[in-house]
Amino acid sequence: MTNKEKILEERNRQSPEFIRLLGGKLVDLDAEKRACTFEFNIGKDYCHSIDIVQGGFVTAMLDAAMSHAMFLHDPDIVGLSSLEIKTTYLEPTRAGKLRVEGWSIKEGYKIVFLEGHVYNADNILTATASTVSKLSRAAA
Repeated sequence: MTNKEKILEERNRQSPEFIRLLGGKLVDLDAEKRACTFEFNIGKDYCHSIDIVQGGFVTAMLDAAMSHAMFLHDPDIVGLSSLEIKTTYLEPTRAGKLRVEGWSIKEGYKIVFLEGHVYNADNILTATASTVSKLSRAAA
């Protein structure tokens, strides 16, 4: 098992319950790009209008991917608080398998700017997000 596979396995084991409830799993990370990818398998219990995922759940998936990009990149980060999140819905995000990517745009010691994308099973971009978040670091 590679180091990357070990990290993915450990992070999935420690994953918050809401990620598991949404059928989520961390599937890739790129330390150099400060990015990560989740797969979510969303059931119709999280939908309105038959199979359209409710927007709050779309934002939750994006927030998870964006924040994990930082947690995976910097082990000194022990908390991340969103100061602002903007989600843009480009297409209906329908129940089923989704790929959600998150990455860092710019980092400071206390503040980070992150972005994320949601893609459906046909690789169509359905939603994007950007966030400004406050970082909490481990005591030195």
